Amino acid sequence: MLNLNKFIEILISLQIIIISSFIPLFISIPFINKIVPSIEIPITWQIPSIIIITLIFKGKIVIKAFSIYLMLGLFFVPIFHNGGSLGYLLTPNFGYLLGIYPLITIIGNLNSNNKKINYFNFLKYGILGISSMHIIGIIYSCFQTMSYKQSEILLYSIAKYSLGNFGYHLLMLTPITLLIKLINNNNNNKYRNQC
Repeated sequence: MLNLNKFIEILISLQIIIISSFIPLFISIPFINKIVPSIEIPITWQIPSIIIITLIFKGKIVIKAFSIYLMLGLFFVPIFHNGGSLGYLLTPNFGYLLGIYPLITIIGNLNSNNKKINYFNFLKYGILGISSMHIIGIIYSCFQTMSYKQSEILLYSIAKYSLGNFGYHLLMLTPITLLIKLINNNNNNKYRNQC
């Protein structure tokens, strides 16, 4: 049975997933001439946000919230980064959305023991989770291009959606490591309150 606390955690996770999918990543770089241009990186805050909420809440909560997000995006509201509806199943982006399930599961395994999360384990699980997300996305792209007999766009699809973003996703693990101490304190407080 779903109690009120779990329902609130699912609702908060769903809101964070939806909002973060619309926030692009910008980096401001100061130059000598004091003009501060910003560089747009071709990812959103969705993957780092999902990793953070998986570390704060349990993986099962985030999987439920992400499943609701997928159902909303496929059947009701265009809340995905590039739209929505059932037509989104035909884009390579959907494979990467499916790849978020193993990402949540792997990061959730890191958080399942109620122990402190150390930086090395977080980076190891983070790299493994992001790699699995990209592997699922590549497999989906392969099936998609082979089923439509468009194998000539397979390399383009892999380069655009995976190789072009993989390094940025790994780079986003760095600021999350700064939050690990806060997450450990939060998890310790939750564990004490349960005892």
